[in-house]
Amino acid sequence: MTGEPYDVPRGEAAETPRDDLGTDLPLDGRARRVVSLVPSITEALASADPSAIVAATEWCTRPADLDVPRVRGTKNPDTKAIIALQPDLVVVNKEENRELDVRRLRDAGVPVWVTVIETVPQAIESLERLFDQALRWPRPAWLATARDLWCGEPAPPRATTVTPIWRDPWMVVGRDTFTGDLLRRAGLPNVYADHPDRYPAVPVEEIDAVGADLVLLPDEPYVFTADDGPEVFARTPTRLLEGRLITWYGPSLVEARALLDGIR
Repeated sequence: MTGEPYDVPRGEAAETPRDDLGTDLPLDGRARRVVSLVPSITEALASADPSAIVAATEWCTRPADLDVPRVRGTKNPDTKAIIALQPDLVVVNKEENRELDVRRLRDAGVPVWVTVIETVPQAIESLERLFDQALRWPRPAWLATARDLWCGEPAPPRATTVTPIWRDPWMVVGRDTFTGDLLRRAGLPNVYADHPDRYPAVPVEEIDAVGADLVLLPDEPYVFTADDGPEVFARTPTRLLEGRLITWYGPSLVEARALLDGIR
């Protein structure tokens, strides 16, 4: 993506809150009406103050009982509906949401906080800044637990992995991704971590022959199941798992540590 607001250079620390791209935001006091366009962040916000969330996307499935208006998806949000809600803040992510929608909201006078997340420590630091500077809410307890679990020394490698995210065409997790960093820190390094692409398309025959110890098959974004995915791998063992635990950055980070530590 190019141009404002996604290419705003970072500046020196200032009293005015600045999002992860260094954009100054005119925020005044505690955020009481928040729209989240990121499923992970919706779950994180709901863990602290669900009553403050006034809208979310159709993909914001956690918590399951979150009863708020839905403003379409992450890539096609209903910006007119969001503007009409008069939120104090809209939270987005550089990878998951579009620059165009950020522009439209800001042009309408709606403050938008852009997060940038490619590693686990970056996710935790971003969420801490979101709670402290943008929302001005107390940090939820799980955030400190997640920092303790994930921001120390990575676990020693014990099994190499490859993680498909789609089939027909088959695509896998590549370089510089949150999922790849999470797996590395859990001792399950990604064999495609040095691939030139972040989410390369790779023939399934190559995935099976690349030499990974384990193929991880999440249930999102593609819904791999016992009958859809494992059957194509003749050489490499597979493991089905909840995709949220390796792709979301929020309360799931605490659950993810326990799950991944059990994978051998």
